[in-house]
Amino acid sequence: MNILEEIIASKRKYVKEKKDWFAIRQFESSSFFDRECESFVKRCKEGGHTGIIAEFKRKSPSKGIINEKADILEVVSSYEKYGAAAISVLTDEIYFGGSNDDLWKAKSEVDIPVLRKDFIIDEFQVLEAKSIGADAILLIAACLSKEEVKRLAAFAKSIGLEVLLELHDEQELDHICEEADMIGINNRDLKNFGVNKDRSLKMAEKIAGGKLKIAESGITTQDDIRLFRENGFIGFLIGELFMKDPDPGKAFHEFIRLL
Repeated sequence: MNILEEIIASKRKYVKEKKDWFAIRQFESSSFFDRECESFVKRCKEGGHTGIIAEFKRKSPSKGIINEKADILEVVSSYEKYGAAAISVLTDEIYFGGSNDDLWKAKSEVDIPVLRKDFIIDEFQVLEAKSIGADAILLIAACLSKEEVKRLAAFAKSIGLEVLLELHDEQELDHICEEADMIGINNRDLKNFGVNKDRSLKMAEKIAGGKLKIAESGITTQDDIRLFRENGFIGFLIGELFMKDPDPGKAFHEFIRLL
């Protein structure tokens, strides 16, 4: 069993356990549930910002502990202050050290769109995302069938969430559907965690022009941003680069200054 299969098995257990005791009406009673979400798509099209989706995460399976002591309120407020287009928050606890509470706090602190980054496999998690303040969700093609992507994306849209569909290789291009608002191409191979930007650029050429393209993972320099911009990408999801610094907000600010 590889790490992705292990994570998905963990998610199936999580969903089953929560469904056993958590009523859907509890999601609907959240103060976040009935609000109109902030649009990633609209913000990306408007321009006037960095295009960077700045991420908050404490650890990862490949890197271990990245920043265990970071305060989410301080970090996301700095991200917003210095020009992030949006915020991404890891909510997986076991493998990434996150929580639903992290996203709730982030959305309570910032006005820009917030992405729930997790391994979503069930409508239950989509409802949960809306209730904790997410404006958009991530769907990962590598752990979903084409039919599951379409179903979950349609459900997310029905409750006002936008959808970022993440691809890792060309075999997943057929997962792209009308319901997905943005297509993320992850530069990192989920199996060996190596980074290959050239592969991502070639994949991007095969995506229809109407879809907004987001570059994910392995972005470490201002030149990387420029390279992806030149190839039609409008958003750039970056987390580890900032989070490995003792002061992620300061690291983000410095990156933007040089950009």
